[in-house]
Amino acid sequence: MYGVCGCCGALRPRYKRLVDNIFPEDPEDGLVKTNMEKLTFYALSAPEKLDRIGAYLSERLIRDVGRHRYGYVCIAMEALDQLLMACHCQSINLFVESFLKMVAKLLESEKPNLQILGTNSFVKFANIEEDTPSYHRSYDFFVSRFSEMCHSSHEDLEIKTKIRMSGIKGLQGVVRKTVNDELQANIWDPQHMDKIVPSLLFNLQHVEEAESRSPSPLQAPEKEKENPAELAERCLRELLGRAAFGNIKNAIKPVLIHLDNHSLWEPKVFAIRCFKIIMYSIQLLSHLDANSRSAATVRAGIVEVLSEAAVIAATGSVGPTVLEMFNTLLRQLRLSIDYVLTGSYDGAISLGTKIIKEHEERMFQEAVIKTIGSFASTLPTYQRSEVILFIMSKVPLPSLHHPMETGRTGENRNRLTQIMLLKSLLQVSTGFQSNNMMSALPSNFLDRLLSTALMEDAEIRLFVLEILISFIDRHGNRHKFSTISTLSDISVLKLKVDKCSRQDTIFMKKHSQQLYRHIYLSCKEETNIHKHYEALYGLLALISIELANEEVVVDLIRLVLAVQDVAQVNEENLPVYNRCALYALGAAYLNLISQLTTVPAFCQHIHEVIETRKKEAPYMLPEDVFVERPRLTHNLDGVVIELLFRQSKISEVLGGSGYNADRLCVPYIPQLTDEDRLSKRKSIGETISLQVEVESRNSPEKEERVPAEEITYETLKKAIVDSVAVEEQERERRRQVVEKFQKAPFEEIAAHCGARASLLQSKLNQIFEITIRPPPSPSGTITAAYGQPQNHSIPVYEMKFPDLCVY
Repeated sequence: MYGVCGCCGALRPRYKRLVDNIFPEDPEDGLVKTNMEKLTFYALSAPEKLDRIGAYLSERLIRDVGRHRYGYVCIAMEALDQLLMACHCQSINLFVESFLKMVAKLLESEKPNLQILGTNSFVKFANIEEDTPSYHRSYDFFVSRFSEMCHSSHEDLEIKTKIRMSGIKGLQGVVRKTVNDELQANIWDPQHMDKIVPSLLFNLQHVEEAESRSPSPLQAPEKEKENPAELAERCLRELLGRAAFGNIKNAIKPVLIHLDNHSLWEPKVFAIRCFKIIMYSIQLLSHLDANSRSAATVRAGIVEVLSEAAVIAATGSVGPTVLEMFNTLLRQLRLSIDYVLTGSYDGAISLGTKIIKEHEERMFQEAVIKTIGSFASTLPTYQRSEVILFIMSKVPLPSLHHPMETGRTGENRNRLTQIMLLKSLLQVSTGFQSNNMMSALPSNFLDRLLSTALMEDAEIRLFVLEILISFIDRHGNRHKFSTISTLSDISVLKLKVDKCSRQDTIFMKKHSQQLYRHIYLSCKEETNIHKHYEALYGLLALISIELANEEVVVDLIRLVLAVQDVAQVNEENLPVYNRCALYALGAAYLNLISQLTTVPAFCQHIHEVIETRKKEAPYMLPEDVFVERPRLTHNLDGVVIELLFRQSKISEVLGGSGYNADRLCVPYIPQLTDEDRLSKRKSIGETISLQVEVESRNSPEKEERVPAEEITYETLKKAIVDSVAVEEQERERRRQVVEKFQKAPFEEIAAHCGARASLLQSKLNQIFEITIRPPPSPSGTITAAYGQPQNHSIPVYEMKFPDLCVY
C-alpha cells in the first residue's frame, strides 16, 4: 500500500506534494515562491500538519546533504525559515524540533558554507518569541558546536573569520533564546559558561594579537567590516548585561581562569580590556585572595586591572560592599609584608619553597596602594570618610602590652604595616574635600592619627604630617608652600583665603591644643630632615589660611616662638642643623603670618629681624638652611637678642591692634598626655612618672587650712584674667615632674619611690591604730617618747580584771 502511494504522486499526502512543489528542477532557480505561498497557507490553515511538514523537510534535507545536493539544502532551509516566521501556533514546538534537527545536521557538516547557513537559520529562530513554552528542548549541542566554531583554525583566513563570526552569532542566539525563559535549560550553569565565555575571550585575544601586526591598507577596510573582536565584545556585554546578581559568579569565573591559563595577568593589557568590558565584580577580589601565594608580578597584574576598572566601577556596578573591597586589599598588603619578612609564601623556607623576590613584593605593594587610591577617588565624600576611618582602625599602635615583632631584615612587622597603611591613607585623603572639618577629622580618627605623629620612625611621622595637610588643604594652596622661604610680598603666591566658618571655629576650639602639641613635639625630633620641616611649615601655613581666627593666630605665634626657644635653649641637645632649621622655620612662618594679619608694626618687627639675620646670621634663614648643601655655622651658642623674634615686642604691637596681648605674653608650654607617652619608646621612668604625678596631686602632706577668701568683683575679674596663666603654670609643673623622672638616675628614682612607700606605710599604721583600738580607758597610762605622759588605749584582751568571788 505504502509502496503504491510512494510511486503514485496523486496518492501522496497533500503536505508532501506541497513540500515537493517548492523545489524546482534546477536548484539554481531558487525557491518556487508561488508554491511556497501555498505551503504557508496550508500550514496556517491546518496547524496540526506543521510537525509532519517539518519532519518531511528534515528528511529531504538530510538526504540532500548526504548526496551533496547543496542547492536543495539551501532551498529547504529557506522554506523552514519562512514557515517559522509565519507560524506561531501551539504546534510550533514539534516543528521546532525538526528545525533544530536540520540545523544540527548542517552544523555537523565539514562544509563552511553549510555551517554558516545553519547558524544564520538558528539566529533567525532565536529572535522569534514563542507563544508557548518548551519543557524538553535542549541546546547543549549548539553551545558546544558554536564554541567549537569560535575556535576555527581553517587555512583560509577569510573563511576562518566567517566561521568564527558565525560561532559568535550562534552563541549570542543561544543566550537570547534561553536567558529569559525559566523553563529552558539554565544557560548560566558552569558547564555552559565554561564554553561560551572562553570562546568570546579567545576571539578578543586573537584579534588583538592580529591587530598588533600592521595590516596592509588594502586589507584594513575589509577587516573593519568583518571583525570578530567587535562582535565578541558586543556579545560579552550583552551576556553580562543579562546576568542577575546570583549568576554573575558563573560568568566571571571563566574569565579569571582564562587569564590564568594563558598567563595574561603580567602583560595586563588584555586583562584590563576584559574588565573594562565586564566592569569589576566581587569575583576579581576573591580571585586575588585565591592567588595570594602566586608570584608578586601576577598579583600586581590583578591589582592593576582592578585599579583600571575602578574608573568605570564608580556607580551602578555589581560588586561587594565598599569596606569589604578595601578590607581585601589591606589583607593583601599584610600578606605581602609577611612574605617579605619570612622570605617565602609558606612562612618558612624549606626545600621546594618558592623564594620571595623583595623588589617584586614592593612593586605589588605599590600597586595595591595605587588601587586603593583609585577606588577611593570614585567614592562620594561620606563613603570616603568611612574608608578613612576603616583604614585608620587597622593601623597598629604601640603599647606596653604588645611588644613589636622583628623580622628577617631587622624591620618589624608592625612598622612595615604602619607605613603601608599610612601610605594608603595618604592616597585616600588626596583630593578629599569637606566643608566641615569636624566630619573630615572626627575625634576618634584624629586621636589615632596624632598618636603616630610622635613615633620615633621619621618616615611614619612624615606620612602623618602629609595626611593632615591633605585634609586641611581645601583650596589647593598646598603646593604654594612646598618651598620654605621669606618672601617680601606673599601676594605672588596668589593664595585662596576664605573666612573661617563657624564649624571650623568649633573644630579648633576642640582640637587646637592637640594639634599645637603635636606640631611642637614634632619640631623637637632629632631625626627630622628637610622634608619634615617643609611639611611642618606647610601645616602651619594651611592652618593659618583655612582654620584661623584671631585666637588661633595668637596661639600659632606663641607656638612658633616656643619652637624658637627650643632651638635657643637646646635642652634636647639637637644637632646644629636641626637648631638652624627651627630658627629658619620660625622666620618663614612669622614672615607669612605677619603679612596675613596686615599689622604694620608686626610686619616691621619681623622684617627687621630677617634683615639682621641676612647680614649677621644667614644660617638662621630658610634660604641658607633648606637647600641641597646647607650653609651652617659651627656654634649657635650666645645668639644675640637682635637675631630673635621677641615675644614682648610682638605682644605689644599685636595688642595695640586688638589681639589678646595677655595671652601673647604667656609662653607656650605643651600639655603632655598618656597618649603622647604611649606613642614613644617605653621606659621605667615614664611609667613611674605617671604614678608619681597622681601621688603628688593627691598627697595629704602639708595640708593646711586656708581661710576662706571673700568673693568680690575684683576677685572674679582676677580669676578670669589669671586662668590662662594658672593653666600654663600647671602644665609647666607637670612637665617638670615628667622630665625629672625621665632624666634622673635610677637610684634617685628608686630612693624617691621608697620614701613614698615608707610615708604610705606610716599613714596606714596610723589609720589602723585609730580603727582597731577602743577609746582611751583609765586602765593605765603610757609615757610618750618625749617624757610627756599620754593617755593611750589598751586592748580589751590586755586589761586585768579582779578575780570573781565564788560562794
